Amino acid sequence: MEDLPPLDGSRVLLRADFNVPLGPPSPNGVATVEDDFRIRATLPTIRWLTEHGARVTVITHLGRPKGRVNPAFSVEPLRPVLERLAPGVELEENLRFDPGEEANDPAFVDKLVAGFDAYVNDAFGTTHREHASVVGPPSRLPSAAGRLLEREVRVIGDLLDEPDRPFVALVGGAKLSDKLAVLRRLLDKVDKLVVGGGMAFTFLRALGHKTGSSLMELSKIEESRELLEAAGDRLVLPVDIVALSPGGEIGCGSAGSGDVQVTGVDIPIGWKGLDIGPETRKLFAQALEGAKTVLWNGPMGAFEDPRFASGTKAVAEAVAAVGTKSETASPGSAVSVGSAVSVGSAGSVAMTIVGGGDSVAALEDLGLTDEVGFVSTGGGATLELIELGDLPGLKALRAASNAPKARGRAAGDAGLVGDNARLGDDAGLVGDNAEDLSMSGSARSSTSRVVSSRVGSPRRRSARHK
Repeated sequence: MEDLPPLDGSRVLLRADFNVPLGPPSPNGVATVEDDFRIRATLPTIRWLTEHGARVTVITHLGRPKGRVNPAFSVEPLRPVLERLAPGVELEENLRFDPGEEANDPAFVDKLVAGFDAYVNDAFGTTHREHASVVGPPSRLPSAAGRLLEREVRVIGDLLDEPDRPFVALVGGAKLSDKLAVLRRLLDKVDKLVVGGGMAFTFLRALGHKTGSSLMELSKIEESRELLEAAGDRLVLPVDIVALSPGGEIGCGSAGSGDVQVTGVDIPIGWKGLDIGPETRKLFAQALEGAKTVLWNGPMGAFEDPRFASGTKAVAEAVAAVGTKSETASPGSAVSVGSAVSVGSAGSVAMTIVGGGDSVAALEDLGLTDEVGFVSTGGGATLELIELGDLPGLKALRAASNAPKARGRAAGDAGLVGDNARLGDDAGLVGDNAEDLSMSGSARSSTSRVVSSRVGSPRRRSARHK
C-alpha cells in the first residue's frame, strides 16, 4: 500500500472477503454473524488506510445470490459488526446482486470505481476469480494489495520456496480431479504427502482395492497410478475406512441413517467409505511426527455427519499438536492472521498452515485455531496459488498504473515488480513489510509493497477455477 499516492482526504475502495457464516435472525429479524474472523482479518489494512487519512468503503460478496437481489444474502447483518470494529467505514451491498460482478462486466467496473481515488485488494479468498471487483479496478485506479493479501501470498511463497524440512502435506476433500494438479505440484516439494477424504478411493482402486460404492473416479485411475509410482513411499493412504451401509444417508449437523462399520481398505459391495478409520488416524498422526513444516487442506471425510467426523478432528488435533502456537489470538492485530509466518523460524516445533473452509471449521469447532501457525482465509485460492503460481487478482495488481516496474529480469518475464532478495529464484513473494511481516532468509531492502512476482514456475490456468 506504500506505493499508493498520498491518501489524505482520498476515497479508497477496499475489496474484502466478508463471506462470513450467518446464524438465525435476531429479535429484530436480521440474521447474526456467527464468526467475524474474516472481518477482523481485514482490520490491519483498514487501520493503515484510515491512519493515512483515507475514507474507506468496503465491497464484498456474501453467498451465491446468482446475480439477483436476494434479501437472504444482504450484507445488513455485517454492518453492526463492521461499525463496532471499524467505526466510520462504509459497506456497500452484496457485489453478487449484480450479474456484472461474476461476468466481469466493464460497465459494472466503471460503476464500482466511480468517485474513488484508489483501490486495495485484501480479499485473498476471491483473488483466484476473474470477477469485476477483483481484476477490474486496477486498470482504472492506483491499486495495491492489502496486508492480508500480502501475508497470504508470502506464506504460500515461503512454503513452496524454502520450507524447513521434513515438509508434510495433508490433503483431503471429495474429488481427486479437483486436486490432482495440486497433488502433483506438492509432490515436487514435500517429503511426505498424506491423502484422505473421498479422493483417496481413486488411489486405492488404482492399487487394486475394492471401493464399494465410495466416491471414485475411473477416469483418473491411470493418472493416480502414475502419481503413486512417482511418489513411492512418500504418499501415505488410508489403511482402514469408516463405511456406511447400502441405502444409508449422510446427515448434516446430526447423524443420518444406516449402519456404520470400520472396514479394511477393501470395502464391501454397496458400502460407501466416508471417513478414515482409527488405524489411519494413528498413521496420519505418525506421519507428522518430526515434521518442521505442515500444510493441511481439506477434510478427511463427510464430517458434517458426526458419525464421520472423527478423522477430520483427529487430523486437526494432530496438526495442532506438532505446530507452533499463533503469537497472538486476535485476528484484528497487525500480526494476527498468520502469526509466526516465517516458515521454518528458529526454535519452532513445526510451522503449520491450514487452509480451506472445512479444515478451518474443524479447527474452530475444537477450539484449536490459535494452536496453528497460520490459518488461511482462502480455500480455492490457496490451492490455485500452489498449483499455478499466480492468481488473476495478483496479475491485475501488477498491471496497475502505480505498480513498480520489473527489475532484474527481462521485461516480458511474468511481469514481476519490486525488488526481492530471491528474485532470481522465482520466489513469488509479496513486497516488503518490515513492520508486521516476519520474513525468512536475508532482510529485503526494497520499499515496494505491491504483489511482486509469481510463486514458483507459471502454470496454465485450468477452466475449472474460473
